[in-house]
Amino acid sequence: MPLEGVDGLFLKLETLQPIRSFKVRGAANAIAMLSPDQLSQGVYTASAGNMAQGLAWAARQHGVRCSVVVPDGAPQTKLEAVRRMDAEIVSLPYAEWWNVLATHSYPPLEPARFVHPVSDVGVMAGNGTIGLEILEDVPDLQEVLVPFGGGGLSGGIATAVKSVKPGVPVYGCEVETAAPLRAALDAGRPVEAPRAPTFVDGIGGPVVLTEMWPVASRLLAGSLVVSLAEVEAAIRLLVARASIVAEGAGAASVAAGLKRLGSDRRVVCVVSGGNIDAAVLSRILAGGSP
Repeated sequence: MPLEGVDGLFLKLETLQPIRSFKVRGAANAIAMLSPDQLSQGVYTASAGNMAQGLAWAARQHGVRCSVVVPDGAPQTKLEAVRRMDAEIVSLPYAEWWNVLATHSYPPLEPARFVHPVSDVGVMAGNGTIGLEILEDVPDLQEVLVPFGGGGLSGGIATAVKSVKPGVPVYGCEVETAAPLRAALDAGRPVEAPRAPTFVDGIGGPVVLTEMWPVASRLLAGSLVVSLAEVEAAIRLLVARASIVAEGAGAASVAAGLKRLGSDRRVVCVVSGGNIDAAVLSRILAGGSP
């Protein structure tokens, strides 16, 4: 949908999904690709909240047991949603949680099947459907801006977009408090990036995962880095102009898009999710900073 009052800016609203996040696409596709034998022991993932919800939702549809490993400090809004879908929650310190992502394993939950929230082939293919829908809705687009967390969303979308329109650039969007893609592109390889925890919890890991670097470096046109203040302003704008509630990660693409308008450019911003704690949203809407 076009953003009212901002010429050339279009929103791809994944906030309208059943769990208010794009993650349901990849999770549902990944589970659909598993055999009954593979599903019989259950599934689990590591997630700051949205993939946890996506996998829990998809698992419940199939009657499959689900567990999720979350970092301590994960937003209560997301954790409460996971509990409503009857998934088991395991909370770990951030470094230990990140190790689950890096190693694709958390032995205490096995032999359940691990569904990686970023690099799983089924997950990325599910994410790619967003790119195909964007091309249907805005066939004359010039750019696609996607929040960059681990690269599964941007990589899936870029694969789909470039298969149809190879000349359309797809950018990853990050916040200045945690921008591992920018650091990797500058260094020519994944490197540790400074990271400060903020209300933007859905993106901003310490480093680009090794298996995702070839995807990101080959398919993405670059990293667009925005400030927390710009993300907050984008959240307020989305509520005021479109009655859309976006979480920090979801609004990062809009914040970047607002800086790239002009010359009749048509920019599509993927608003990846809308799961934000009520207290955080209230403070932002009141003009404050969480």
